Amino acid sequence: MKRQDQANPPEWDSIMAALGQWRRGLEQDGPDPAVGLVAEKYRRDPWAVLASTILSLRTKDEVTLAASKALLAAAPSPAALLGLSEDALARLIYPAGFYRTKASNLRKIAGLLLAQYEGAVPKTMEALLALPGVGRKTANLVLIEAFDQDGICVDTHVHRISNRAGWVSAKSPEETEAGLRRLLPRVYWKGINALLVLYGQRVCRPLSPFCSQCAIHPHCARQGVRRSR
Repeated sequence: MKRQDQANPPEWDSIMAALGQWRRGLEQDGPDPAVGLVAEKYRRDPWAVLASTILSLRTKDEVTLAASKALLAAAPSPAALLGLSEDALARLIYPAGFYRTKASNLRKIAGLLLAQYEGAVPKTMEALLALPGVGRKTANLVLIEAFDQDGICVDTHVHRISNRAGWVSAKSPEETEAGLRRLLPRVYWKGINALLVLYGQRVCRPLSPFCSQCAIHPHCARQGVRRSR
């Protein structure tokens, strides 16, 4: 299959329906497949979504979930977090990746939220990106999960699958997000991250993906795939 272009756009309704059916099959076969999607667990709690998403950066899902539970039990609000020393906070979220940097950023963020927003998490992209350690992935996820706003959260899975399938041709997650914003119908923006994160973890893996089990193989150009299962 050739790379998608404006004259031959992806069949988004079919793609999203197939991914949705695949996820529902997981839910019927065993435990909640979204156990690693920490932001979904804290949906509509802006502070919890923001804090847990910061912890998730370059950290395995199971570690993120444990660290998030420990952090939010001790610091359910920015004010409570400022009651912890940076060292105590670092110990609390260990072994999350770059835990000392994240502890420092979380304390800075908590201070800014109290000073500028009366302890509330802001609900605009511009304000979120001004917070230490917050990039577009984190900001989009907060806007989507905490405030139910339209956004496209592009992590490593969304970036890899979107380019592998040929939906976009982008060198960075930021470019992939821009491409998806142009191509993807808005009704699918909020849901694509959760679907593709699970799909990337279980089927469309970075190396040797399970193409024989792919639910969206008619819509995938298999760009860069040299080995598959």
